[in-house]
Amino acid sequence: MSADRGGRGSALVKCLVWDLDNTLWKGTLLEGDELLLADEVRDVVVELDSRGVLQSVASKNDHDLAWARLEELGIAEYFVLPRIGWGPKSESVRVIADRLNFAQGAVAFIDDQPAERAEVRFSLPDVRCYMAEQAASLPELPEFSPSVVTVDAQRRRRMYQAGFAREEARTDFTGPDEAFLRSLELVMGIGRAGGEDLSRVEELTVRTSQMNATGVHYSDATLRSLLSDPGHEVLVVTLTDRFGPHGAVGVVLLEKHATVWHLKLLATSCRVVSFGAGTAILNWLVDQAARRGVHLVADFRPTERNRMMEIAYRFAGFTEDPCSCAEAVTGAPEDGVQRLHLVTERREPAATLRIEALELG
Repeated sequence: MSADRGGRGSALVKCLVWDLDNTLWKGTLLEGDELLLADEVRDVVVELDSRGVLQSVASKNDHDLAWARLEELGIAEYFVLPRIGWGPKSESVRVIADRLNFAQGAVAFIDDQPAERAEVRFSLPDVRCYMAEQAASLPELPEFSPSVVTVDAQRRRRMYQAGFAREEARTDFTGPDEAFLRSLELVMGIGRAGGEDLSRVEELTVRTSQMNATGVHYSDATLRSLLSDPGHEVLVVTLTDRFGPHGAVGVVLLEKHATVWHLKLLATSCRVVSFGAGTAILNWLVDQAARRGVHLVADFRPTERNRMMEIAYRFAGFTEDPCSCAEAVTGAPEDGVQRLHLVTERREPAATLRIEALELG
């Protein structure tokens, strides 16, 4: 069973927007009906959440009464950016998509009323619309079935909710940026990637362009082969704060030699640029290399979008000055790749976050 509109085919849905009356629950709130949440609908909400599909609400209803009922049913926490009021549902869906920064083709809408679906289709032709009768079968459809569900996908809704709370706190905060960052109680974790991390690591190398040092995409198979190579370190970087997790935000690919460590790839999510994540990772890595008495050589390929990463390398002290240690680095650089060099020395950790990391041998 497919959407009652053609459109984007099986491209993945990132957010499903629910109507309430006679769609999410049975009955009409303002008519005083007994509102029932079918077990199969509850199961759909929980299942889609576990797959990383965000869910929201667009309902013509009294906001306070409707939200209270969602809380009574024990499912209010599953919905981000709910729009409950009396305006057109297309406007509610538009606002949700814009606030999430999702293309409208990544958003779906489910409603029992043909007129409401038609109104959304007319105003937002890329949004896929579904009949309420289709609710129980949504998890069987390809557009709701990602091929891989990463650890971050399983907690995507909580990450977005934490992000909204973080944004609100920043708006209300009066004081310098550094003081706000300290107030977040940021904790950066740096550890060896495991098999379950690889999909997210691969995704970072594909999707991150502004904060990717080389623009190189490392496939799951390549990364998996390096996990068992004692000469390589595949590291995954996570970030959390008092509001919740940011998830996996960075990847480091390092080849170790006796006198020099070769930083083949550093990529960080653009979402954490404002937290100084790239600088914190580089300073930690420089300090680790200094503890072992080795130099660092870093691959860097300038692109139209990664100027911020170049600034981070230069600010960390990397230069193009030649050094005999580079002779230990295996293989010639690919076309357009510079090999930057750094004589390491001990570095103080970042002042605005705490790092919990392994020791590199």
